[in-house]
Amino acid sequence: MLGTEAYSDFYLMKHFTITFKPDDKQVIIHQGATILQAAGHAGIILNTICGGKGICKKCAVKIAPDKKEVPACQYHIDSDLTVIVPHQSRFFAQKILEWGKLEQHAVEPDIYKKHLGLTSDNQIYGLAVDIGTTTIVAKLIDMTDGSVKAVKGIMNPQIQFGEDVISRINYAQTEEKRRQLQKSVTEPLNELISDLCRQAAIDRSRIFEMAVVGNTTMNHLFLNLPVSQLGQAPYHAHSLQAFDNDPATLNININPNANIHTAANIAGFVGADILAAGMAVNIANTKENTLLIDIGTNGEIILATDSKLYAASCAAGPAFEGAGITHGSRAAKGAIEAVVINNDDIGIDVIGNCPARSICGSGLIDAVAVMLELGVINKTGRFVEKQKLKDSLPSLVYDRLIIENDLPAFIFAHNHDTDLPKVTLNQKDIRQLQLAKAAIRTGIILLQKKLAIKDNDIEKVLLAGAFGNYIDKNSALRIGLLPDVPIERVHFVGNAAASGAQLLLLNSASRQLAKDLAKKIEYIELANEQSFTTTYADAMFF
Repeated sequence: MLGTEAYSDFYLMKHFTITFKPDDKQVIIHQGATILQAAGHAGIILNTICGGKGICKKCAVKIAPDKKEVPACQYHIDSDLTVIVPHQSRFFAQKILEWGKLEQHAVEPDIYKKHLGLTSDNQIYGLAVDIGTTTIVAKLIDMTDGSVKAVKGIMNPQIQFGEDVISRINYAQTEEKRRQLQKSVTEPLNELISDLCRQAAIDRSRIFEMAVVGNTTMNHLFLNLPVSQLGQAPYHAHSLQAFDNDPATLNININPNANIHTAANIAGFVGADILAAGMAVNIANTKENTLLIDIGTNGEIILATDSKLYAASCAAGPAFEGAGITHGSRAAKGAIEAVVINNDDIGIDVIGNCPARSICGSGLIDAVAVMLELGVINKTGRFVEKQKLKDSLPSLVYDRLIIENDLPAFIFAHNHDTDLPKVTLNQKDIRQLQLAKAAIRTGIILLQKKLAIKDNDIEKVLLAGAFGNYIDKNSALRIGLLPDVPIERVHFVGNAAASGAQLLLLNSASRQLAKDLAKKIEYIELANEQSFTTTYADAMFF
């Protein structure tokens, strides 16, 4: 309860009414709050890919009546306002990948046995949960036979506090804000559990086990552990160990006698999600040189031989999610997700089969691969002078080359018959992709050096996670994102983290194996490697 003095300060603070259009939603919020904060109170989630730093300009809104455009994250409220939120500034749900590869499918369920006697008919269920930075996926599983009864994914509501883990770490500097972030996950997770139970026609009181995986930051926020130390060198986790908690401790509405198991983390930015993915593909017992990679804002990599396992994290930045890209976005409706050379022109696939509004990560990789193939950009990433391409390009492709804001650019969607702007990539956008892909590639190369193996020595490249599942293998190889291996060695394994959570849910031996694997994997801090800078510079080239 607020003390008298604190209550008095709150009471005297000015408050203003903010009306959001066209939603017709109103909120009352204190002076000095940002429009972004007010939108969050109204249940309107804006695009804040940069974490509210005012860099990406994706959260632009208009102030009525003069429709002055301002960044919602930077505009501080000092009067009543009517705010118009345009379509392109709203956060829309991306495609959520729910299923993944599971090689150890023959694991015998045994954990359910400890709950026998708690229910007369032995209906014992469990939940396998992957808490990602962007999405949360949960599977409702019959603990007695391992069968999946229902599965569903939702967007992680923590997005309103920042698109990436660093933004959320910076926000969660006090215990109060840390609890706020935990609550923003546990409340929708409880709703998700209710939905799964309705799908399977069971009562939530029949859920006796839960296995949760996520990157180190998501793991800490779910457990309400301190995260400040993750945001500053040497980026150590508060804890790397696995935990078992009762539902009341974590405010999860399942059987009060249930157990919630959270898997071990490997290091500060290599978490239980990549560990679980490694469990799902049985990487501990590989006989082949295997690269497992989850490509994203924070890329996580495991490189394994039959005797050694190394891991690293790569700060690729949010370019793959659309941040820093002029017309970039997540994989949502209206985003270009694929680009191909189509006879005398190019062709695009748009999510939702509608006019293109933006370009998402998979489309971005395709687009650059196509530009390289056509000779529009060279291996350094620079646009070739338009005049030099007149005789080598089909006229339809040649006409896509323009100057946009004083930068050379390439049009991927003209949008002639709509009121939408053209969707382009310019020189600055290409550079952003180069920075992101160089971070991933550098991590892979430095791990290869540790194991003294060359590209062709890698016998399997396993792409995990939603982004990895949707990119085109040829395009990823063409731009140099992946090692130079034959395409048949590259495999998609889907949401392997969620599949690994299934193993941890069902079998006690798997939980011990995961703990052992986390200790066996040797983490490499890439920035401390002597050749990091030169390797990164070389990896910028296509």
